[in-house]
Amino acid sequence: MIKKCLFPAAGYGTRFLPATKSIPKEMLPIVNKPLIQYGVEEAANAGMTDIAIVTGRGKHAIEDLFDNNRIIEDAVANTDKAQLLEETNTLMATCTFSYTRQKQMKGLGDAILSGEPLIGELPFGVVLADDLCIGEQPHDSVLAQMVKIYEQHRCSIVAIEEVPEQDTHKYGVISGQEIEPGIYRIDDMVEKPPEGTAPSNMAIIGRYILTPDIFDLLRSTPAGTGGEIQITDALKSQISKGGVIGYKFRGRRFDCGSIHGFVEATNYFYDHFFNKP
Repeated sequence: MIKKCLFPAAGYGTRFLPATKSIPKEMLPIVNKPLIQYGVEEAANAGMTDIAIVTGRGKHAIEDLFDNNRIIEDAVANTDKAQLLEETNTLMATCTFSYTRQKQMKGLGDAILSGEPLIGELPFGVVLADDLCIGEQPHDSVLAQMVKIYEQHRCSIVAIEEVPEQDTHKYGVISGQEIEPGIYRIDDMVEKPPEGTAPSNMAIIGRYILTPDIFDLLRSTPAGTGGEIQITDALKSQISKGGVIGYKFRGRRFDCGSIHGFVEATNYFYDHFFNKP
C-alpha cells in the first residue's frame, strides 16, 4: 500500500493577490475549509496517511492548520461550533505531517525533488491542492482510483482529463494508446505546448503516483519551459525506460488556481454539501 503523499505548496499564488500576500493560496477556503485540507482528506481516503508538505516563505499557516490550537479549541468547547473542528482533528489523529522548504521557486519538478528527504525510496502520491478533485462516489477519491491502477501496472501514474483545445497550452499534454477504458499507455508528453501544436486534448492535472526513481531523473533534468524544472521532462525519461500510465479519472476537477474555478468550486460545494434542504 502507498502510504506517503507529497504536497508541493511553496508557490506564491500570484493570481489571487492581494489575498495571497499574507495567506498561502493553499489556505484559501472553499466555503469553510482550506484547499489543502480537501487534498489531505483525499490522500487519507486513499490510505496515504504520511503527509509530506513542501512549503516556502510565509507558509506557516499550513503547519498551524494541522496542529493544536488550545485557545480556539477551548473557546468552542461544549458549543455547537466544536463540531466544525472534527474533520481537522480526525486528520491530525490519523495522519502524520512532515515539512520541508523549497529554497527557490524553480518549478514543480524541483518542488517534488525538494520533498525527497520526506519520501525516501518508496512510491508516493502527489497532490497539487489548487486542483480540487472529487470522485463520483464519496469513498472513491481520485487518488484511491489511481492506487488501483498503480497496483495493476506498477509504474508512475498521472491523472488526465480532456480539456478544450484552446486551453491545452496551459497544461502538460499527453499522447498515447488507450489500453483499457480510461487507461492510456503514454508515448509522449509536452509541457504547455504552443497553441495549435498539442498532441491531444488530454491534459495532466494535479494528481500523480510516482515511483522513487523520479528523484534521480529530476536531479539530472535541466530547466525546461519557463526556465523551470518540469516534472513532465522527468516523466518522459520514465516513458523511455519503463512506461507511464495516464488515467482518465472518474469524477470532477475544479481548477482552484484560477479565480473562475475557485468561484465555481465554492458554489458547487455550498450547493451540494452546505445548502441541503
